[in-house]
Amino acid sequence: MIPRYSRAEMAAIWEPENRFRIWLDIELYALEKQVEIGIAPKTALAALKKAAKNHLAKITDAKAIDKIERETRHDVIAFLTNLAKHVGPHSRFIHQGLTSSDVLDTCLAVQLCQASDLLLVDLDAVLKALKRRAKQHKKTLCVGRSHGIHAEPTSFGLKLAGHYAEFERARERMAMARHEIATCAISGPVGTFASVDPRVEAHVAKRLGLRPEPVSSQVIPRDRYAAYFSCLGVIAGSLERLAVEIRHLQRSEVREAEEFFAPGQKGSSAMPHKRNPILTENLTGLARIVRAAVTPALENVALWHERDISHSSAERVFAPDATIALDFALARLAGVVENLIVYPKAMRANLESQGGLVYSQRVLLTLIQAGISREDAYRIVQTNAMQVWKESGSFEERLWADEAVSIRLSREELSACFDPAPYLVHVDTVFERVFGAGRKTKKPRRVIRGITKGTKK
Repeated sequence: MIPRYSRAEMAAIWEPENRFRIWLDIELYALEKQVEIGIAPKTALAALKKAAKNHLAKITDAKAIDKIERETRHDVIAFLTNLAKHVGPHSRFIHQGLTSSDVLDTCLAVQLCQASDLLLVDLDAVLKALKRRAKQHKKTLCVGRSHGIHAEPTSFGLKLAGHYAEFERARERMAMARHEIATCAISGPVGTFASVDPRVEAHVAKRLGLRPEPVSSQVIPRDRYAAYFSCLGVIAGSLERLAVEIRHLQRSEVREAEEFFAPGQKGSSAMPHKRNPILTENLTGLARIVRAAVTPALENVALWHERDISHSSAERVFAPDATIALDFALARLAGVVENLIVYPKAMRANLESQGGLVYSQRVLLTLIQAGISREDAYRIVQTNAMQVWKESGSFEERLWADEAVSIRLSREELSACFDPAPYLVHVDTVFERVFGAGRKTKKPRRVIRGITKGTKK
């Protein structure tokens, strides 16, 4: 991902140095168990630990490893060759019985766990901002729209509460997706454990905070990653839905809410008056990038026999790009919501701009209660509504002038239909469902492991 849309902590997860540190961890933990079960000497483990302590920067030097790979045409072998330079003769005990997929797939699992932990923090920030602003505007009247057309009154807080509930589901899915990809494969060629003891896998998995993959067939099954990136795609869809809502509300004809416009900020190079929704437009674009990862992730499921590497090149591109883009987008969204400028007066003015047409259903229901058939009541209300739609004016006055209405309803009964208060009666009920007690989301323990990042001993 380009630096413009990369945040440092997420980008660092996908840097070669982090990947090589994880590879080193995997080899170290595998050797630990092999020493314990007696197939490698303690001196080999000591030599590896000493090298890791004294020469970590050289062992994980991407330029040095890349230089070797230009000859070997194999990244894991290049890494092991470079590692051997710093370990010495005992390096022959490193990578015993393992295959490159053991290292690559287990490493990817760790990286995706690291990325997931950051994304969960990002989602928490979005949820916090949405909760605060929803409660702030709980009873702020605005018009609800269907098909982009004025429908009935609602509250701006209720709009935001809906987005909060959606992102709460997103967080739950993200936590589930993290759990699903947190598996380790140290099973050797074609996954038979013929050359590596299953106890080694169990040990590596435990040290990395993962679970052993039940059947790895040399690679971790890609249905796990398909589900993971599908989850990211759904989150991106939720992100774009909120971004599009804000963009529509910022239109000049609407202007019910808008992005914060900082002092010194410029909207247009040509038109000095412009205040453009650039942040939410940007979020719409980034959401497309994240969703673009879903298709190759799904196509990666169908590998040949026990393994091929058709998935590898695609994952090396979309895994970093999707996680980095979503991390940036969620952080930006949290800021947009937190600093969103809301115009309650404009909301009320738009609500009243069509002469009361938004209250047509209440009139319909009141006429039905007064004894008119639904079909006749609908015809009466629609006929008058269409006249107001074409000619403007007061919907209430036009209805009162219609004998079919005035003989059934008193003026007080008709006027009561145009009171917005009933549309807010059950907002508290919905808020209790969304924000009520006992709905706190359990936060998972953040795990970022590596020799230089708090590896548990």
